[in-house]
Amino acid sequence: MQQRLDRRWSPEQISQALRSAFPEEPERHLAHETIYQAIYLPHRGGLERTSGALRTGRPTRRRRRRAERCATRFIDPGTPISHRPAEVADRQVAGHWEGDLIVGRGNRSAIGSLVDRTTRYVKLLHLPESCTSEHVRDALVHAFAALPTDLARSLTWDQGSELARHDEFTRTTGIPVHFCEPAGPWQRGSNENTNGLLRQYFPKSTELSIFSAEDLAFVAAELDSRPRRAPQLANPLGPLR
Repeated sequence: MQQRLDRRWSPEQISQALRSAFPEEPERHLAHETIYQAIYLPHRGGLERTSGALRTGRPTRRRRRRAERCATRFIDPGTPISHRPAEVADRQVAGHWEGDLIVGRGNRSAIGSLVDRTTRYVKLLHLPESCTSEHVRDALVHAFAALPTDLARSLTWDQGSELARHDEFTRTTGIPVHFCEPAGPWQRGSNENTNGLLRQYFPKSTELSIFSAEDLAFVAAELDSRPRRAPQLANPLGPLR
């Protein structure tokens, strides 16, 4: 287990890996909560929590707090998430993506993150100059240009002003964009989870413009090599479970 923690696997991933590796030895199966307790309460398990081993980096666990309400950041919000086709919600068809930005120190730099809802495949957008709507539009066009049509069906984003030129992106690529409700990041839960994983590599205090496109490709490949849970069904207007 310690080796997997050192490789930034989550307790849930380790729990599933133990079940797969030792299917006939239930005594070696551990619930992910047991692993968390062994990390946060060393006297119960003695696992070493090295710096960055868990994605939050917190010394102690804390309760979740309710998200603050926020307003729409641009006049035309585009197509709401409630108008997405049913095939997006059931996760049976690849090519439906969720996206967002993670920002660096002082909100001066950013990296775009994309994740396919079905396959959990990750693509990262290199934004070395700026994260204005023009730069994000161009980075998205470039990212999707490398994909075949059947793997570029739709994009779901939040209400961030960086996607104010979503209509231009759609006209160029033919890919429709659906927007979450204000203060509804859980409506693109796959991407929220991905952003949490990315913070292991790009902490909030980091100046993100120093990373090259090659650096981002390496991180995306490392994430794609990890096991990630993918629910079979999900309500597009409800929390990802």
